[in-house]
Amino acid sequence: MIKYLGSKRRLLPHIVECVHALPDVRTVLDLFSGTSRVGHALKASGYEVVANDHNAYAWTLARCYVAADRNRVRAEVEERLDALRRVEPRAGWFTRMFCEEARYIHPSNGARIEAMREAIAGWDLDDDVEAVLLTSLMEAADRVDSTTGVQMAYLKAWAPRALRPLELRLPDMQPGPGRALLGDALDAASTPVDLAYLDPPYNQHSYRSNYHVWETLVRWDEPTPYGVACKREDCRTHKSAFNSKRQIHQALQDVLDRLACRYVILSFNDEGH
Repeated sequence: MIKYLGSKRRLLPHIVECVHALPDVRTVLDLFSGTSRVGHALKASGYEVVANDHNAYAWTLARCYVAADRNRVRAEVEERLDALRRVEPRAGWFTRMFCEEARYIHPSNGARIEAMREAIAGWDLDDDVEAVLLTSLMEAADRVDSTTGVQMAYLKAWAPRALRPLELRLPDMQPGPGRALLGDALDAASTPVDLAYLDPPYNQHSYRSNYHVWETLVRWDEPTPYGVACKREDCRTHKSAFNSKRQIHQALQDVLDRLACRYVILSFNDEGH
């Protein structure tokens, strides 16, 4: 999965153990799903998971790791990945914006990413298959990026990994059902489940700003950029109350009041707002 601020990779065994310890839990809502590490682990543990996030790249990851049924989509995904590996590189807007004007990815890989993304856009795909392919492409791009982990800035000299050729891999999907929602946490909070897992943003940094290249790669919408980082224009306006020290207390209270579940597990940084 992609490099991510606030990732719960090291906490996963403890989170899953906490859920296991609670009686009669079958359904779980991951309300701020991010990379869906938690939702993926809970689905692998036998729970039916609903994952929600307000960013399109996170929704795509949730569609792959929570919603997609591996047994149903794997054959087509592998066939499509083989086809993508044979696509000829083609530089265009994405390469110019994020490999030349900003230097997140080396142009040689940028042209491959762009051609693959155009191929995905041109195919008539099942929604879950599309999400798995986009996840594979996003993760491949993440492995050859030239940043310190977030997309607020890029390195002056190419990182050694940026010079490696892009490699598509099959994401680690799980069998069985799941759901992925794209929406505000307050709206999704009323989804009836047995347990809700909350991992909200805890400081002033917006996840869309931190990962705006992945948001554009998924949306494929050529947004108006601004600044040396070539951020999406909507990074200025797409704000969350959870990024505000003044608003976060009420925002969290509103979400807790809206929840339709018996149990809540909350993860929060002790240096957060």
